Amino acid sequence: MKQPLFIYDAIRTPFTRMGSSLASLSAADIGTSAVSSLLHSSGVDPARIDEVIMGCVCQPVDSANIARVIALRAGVPENVIASTVHRNCASGMESITTAYERMLAGRGELFVVGGTESMSNAPFLYNSSAVKKFTKLSKSKSALQKISSLLKFRPKDFSPIVAIRLGLTDPVAGINMGQTAEILARQFKISREEQDAFAASSHTKALANLELLKEEIHPIYHQGSAIICDNGIREDSTPERLARLRPVFEKATGTVTAGNSSQITDGAAVLLVGSEAKGKELGLEPIAKINAYAYAGCDPKRMGIGPLHAMERLFAESDYNLGMADIIEINEAFAAQVLACVKAAPSDELAQSIGLHKALGEIPLEKLNARGGSIALGHPVGASGARLVQTAIHQLHQQNKQHALTSLCVGGGQGAAIWIEKI
Repeated sequence: MKQPLFIYDAIRTPFTRMGSSLASLSAADIGTSAVSSLLHSSGVDPARIDEVIMGCVCQPVDSANIARVIALRAGVPENVIASTVHRNCASGMESITTAYERMLAGRGELFVVGGTESMSNAPFLYNSSAVKKFTKLSKSKSALQKISSLLKFRPKDFSPIVAIRLGLTDPVAGINMGQTAEILARQFKISREEQDAFAASSHTKALANLELLKEEIHPIYHQGSAIICDNGIREDSTPERLARLRPVFEKATGTVTAGNSSQITDGAAVLLVGSEAKGKELGLEPIAKINAYAYAGCDPKRMGIGPLHAMERLFAESDYNLGMADIIEINEAFAAQVLACVKAAPSDELAQSIGLHKALGEIPLEKLNARGGSIALGHPVGASGARLVQTAIHQLHQQNKQHALTSLCVGGGQGAAIWIEKI
C-alpha cells in the first residue's frame, strides 16, 4: 500500500463577497496572507519546505506563477521552488494531490499547498476589433496619425467583455455553468422549491456553526483593520425570500437563481502537508492523512454530476465506500447540482443514466455540508477545494469521527474526490 500524505496544519482567510472586504487586495495579496499565517501557525521553518503549490483560476497577469509570488512574499527562501496549478474549481484539491504525487515520486517531503482567488479583480477585456485599434494608436507617431487612429473608434469598442462571465462559459458545450445546473434540474426533476430549501439550509447551518467556522479562519489585516469572518452568510435567506428571486440563466422557464447558486467570492485556503517521516523529523503533529483520491471526466453539459464519477473511481481504486464516510463535503456550486448527486447516488437507474456502473449508496443529508457550503460561505474557485478538505478535517476532530469524503464538480466536465482519515 502506498504511503499516505499527512496533513499537519490547515487555515483559511475569511471568504468575502466579490466587491466587498477583500476587493482591494489581489489574489497574490490574499494568498500571501494565508501562507504567512500558516507558517506562523505551524511554526515550521520555511527553509524546510520543498515546494509551494497553489491553485488559482482567475490567474492575474501581473503575478505570473502566482505560487512563486506568494511564496517569496510570505518569506519562503528563494531556493524553494513554487508552482501554480489549475483544474478549474478543483484547483485547490489539485494542489494537494500534486504534492502527494511529488512525495510518492521522491520529489519532496514537505509542501505548502492550497488555493487563492480574487474574483473581484477578474479583468474586463476589450474585443478583438478594439484591441487592433488600440495597437494601431500605440504605434502612431505623428499627431495626425494619432487623431486618425482615434477617429476610427466606435462606442461598441468600449463595451468590455466581462472575464468572469467568459470564464464561467464552457467553450466546448457552448453553455455557462448555470445552464448545466438547469439541465440537471430538469433531468432529475429537482423543483425550484427543493433548490431554495437546500440553499436556505446552507445559510441556516452556517449560522448555527459561526463560532466553529471562525476557528478555521486566520484574519487578514488591511489598512489598519482586521477582516475576521465570512460575510456572505445571511440570516434572511429563507425559502420564502429566495422564492422571490428571478431565474438568472434561463429567465423564462429556469429554476436556478443567484440565491440557490454559490456566491462569487474572494479568499484563500492553505495546508501544510508531507510525509510521516518528515513530520517526525521536524516534530510536527499530524491532524489527518489522505490515503486515496480520484479525478474523473463526465459530460461537460452535466458537469455538476462530476462528484459521483470521481467517487466511483475512488471507491474502485481503494477499500472505501460511501457508507464509511462520517463526514461528507460536496461543493455547492448550485443547489440543483448537489441535489442531483444526492438523488442519483443511491439509484442504479439514475446512476447508470449518467454513465456510472451502479449506485454508489446514500448521501445522508445529516452528514452533508454540516457547516453550510458555498451557497452560504462563497466559492473562490481556486481555493474551494482546499477549503473543503480543511472544513472536513475540522469536523472530524470536533465530532470525534474518523473518515471524511470531500468532492466537487469541475467546469468542463470533471469531478474530484479526496478521502481523509483523522489521526
